[in-house]
Amino acid sequence: MAEISLHRPYPAGEVRAWDFETEVAVIGFGAAGACAAIEAADAGARVMLFERNSGSGGASGLSGGEIYIGGGGGTDAQRAAGFEDTTEDFTAYLKAAGGPCVDEAKCELYGREALGHYAWLKAQGVPYRGNYLPGKHIEPADDSTLIWSGSEAAAPFCTMAKPAPRGHVIQHMGWGGGRPLVDVLEASARAKGVEVMTDSRALALVQDGERIVGVIVRIDNQPRFVRAAKGVVLATGGFVFNETMRRKYCPDSFRLNDPIGDKDDGAGIELGLGAGGDAVHMEQFFTTCPWTMPESHAYGVFVNTAGQRFINEDCYHGRVSRCAVDQPGGKVYLLLDNAHFVQPMDFARLSIAGTGDSWDEVEAELEMPAGTLSATMAVYNREARLGRDPLFGKREPILVPLDQGPFIALELNFATSYFSFFTLGGLRTSIDGEVLDRGGAPIPGLYAAGRCTSGLPAWGHGYSSGLSLADCTFFGRQAGRRAARG
Repeated sequence: MAEISLHRPYPAGEVRAWDFETEVAVIGFGAAGACAAIEAADAGARVMLFERNSGSGGASGLSGGEIYIGGGGGTDAQRAAGFEDTTEDFTAYLKAAGGPCVDEAKCELYGREALGHYAWLKAQGVPYRGNYLPGKHIEPADDSTLIWSGSEAAAPFCTMAKPAPRGHVIQHMGWGGGRPLVDVLEASARAKGVEVMTDSRALALVQDGERIVGVIVRIDNQPRFVRAAKGVVLATGGFVFNETMRRKYCPDSFRLNDPIGDKDDGAGIELGLGAGGDAVHMEQFFTTCPWTMPESHAYGVFVNTAGQRFINEDCYHGRVSRCAVDQPGGKVYLLLDNAHFVQPMDFARLSIAGTGDSWDEVEAELEMPAGTLSATMAVYNREARLGRDPLFGKREPILVPLDQGPFIALELNFATSYFSFFTLGGLRTSIDGEVLDRGGAPIPGLYAAGRCTSGLPAWGHGYSSGLSLADCTFFGRQAGRRAARG
């Protein structure tokens, strides 16, 4: 009898009996799996969805419920707030945010169809209040819809595409809109006849010749064989909780200590690799230390342990944090003056490293060589008074001189401060969610979506809030629709 393993498909010829038979089997009940199941069911397929937990959610359920949407002249919320968002600008930003890891075909498809995807989400029952919340926010504290959720208005991105806010948040009071978002998608899937099996962990794919024809899941501590006549969709999340995979593929993430996700152990990626799939951009990860809370801290200046700036501080908090982690010395400092300092929230675990009535005094308290940090701030303040930042392109109104003492340096330590992070790399897929082999050919019968793939949020330095849910909901639909065709 063949071994049941994540790392190689089980031969169909050795399956003595199928415990379940369906047309499309979806593995994972976060937003990606739910949308794949909905679309496959709408295409007329019989669908079974298997979830290792006792209910839906995944990393999607832990999120803020924010989806990155634009193009087509703008959503109703964008237009009501006076923002015209062309498909060209929206697509250009998506490509810029993907950086060297960009999948241009996925950006172009989503750029054209994001507005229709917004309508589809509403049709499933996802509610949006429709208003715009100006300012710099991680998530709305109320039930507002539209926020700036990336680096759209910051250099260099603002020169590549006309800026517009594109983060669309489900109508939900306070943080944590991901849970009600998944609840809506779950209700839609169940209403369409999707059969849901919880407490069902995927153990192996089943292969007949070159084609994936099923999956083995563990239910009640027994392997159960599931025949999927048209295809299997992997929607199992990333690998942030698999230390072996992280050491192999993403070692820089070990500078940080606060992984976020929901049992994201890379199982789906390993299933896909075992079937001959290709994994790409596995070194990429997202991280953030929520220094934008309070918002006034965005007016500050970040320096490394040598007293040198390294980023325009008005860009997205995740871009700032990811560039910070690249700095030597294990920590960075956020410099603020009396006009902009507010005590940070406790969960950020930031400490006061130095204070003074001048930047020279702060420099001395940080034990930096004389003329390092103080020179950095002299140049910054001189140029800020003229409304410019020739080194990094920080822009007004966030560009202001920090000259109202006393002055303070907050320490953001990679090992002890709250730098949450998750992985971004995964299986290479087509725009239809087909898992591709190393030669770029589809593996028959195998599809994937969400964080077990490399999709729209491919580059940690260009991430924007809402890209993950945009990717998993839209390309989950693509995978489900394609799988239903067989």
